[in-house]
Amino acid sequence: MSEAEAATAVDVAGKLGFKEGDLVQELGYDDDVDFDFREDLEEGLGSELLTEDDQDVVDGVILWWRAGDGDLVDDLVDSLTSLGEGGVVWLLTPKSGRPGYVAPADVQEAAPTAGLHSTSSAGVSKEWSATRLVSRRKQ
Repeated sequence: MSEAEAATAVDVAGKLGFKEGDLVQELGYDDDVDFDFREDLEEGLGSELLTEDDQDVVDGVILWWRAGDGDLVDDLVDSLTSLGEGGVVWLLTPKSGRPGYVAPADVQEAAPTAGLHSTSSAGVSKEWSATRLVSRRKQ
């Protein structure tokens, strides 16, 4: 890996608040995810993303979600199952004009019902928007 590629990998993880050694679970994986983003994130973490079958307590969750995937509130609640205290959920949704686009208002409506609130967004992918969600109970 070149220095530039290593910097990109660390940058992607860093943008999401992750560092090498953090455990991150990936939910909603399908063939339309951004594979470059995933590879850069795994490089920055120094390990592969955990799957929905893994039961480890994780530092964060990456949830790929598209309109038509079901109930966003239910999937957000499910994303909390393995999340450790102080962990964060990054909700990745297709950007405007892309198949499966999810309006930001839909996320803002679903998050509080799931016990979460949106704190920020990050530009991490050409095709996907990333919204940072944290527990409302966190002080």
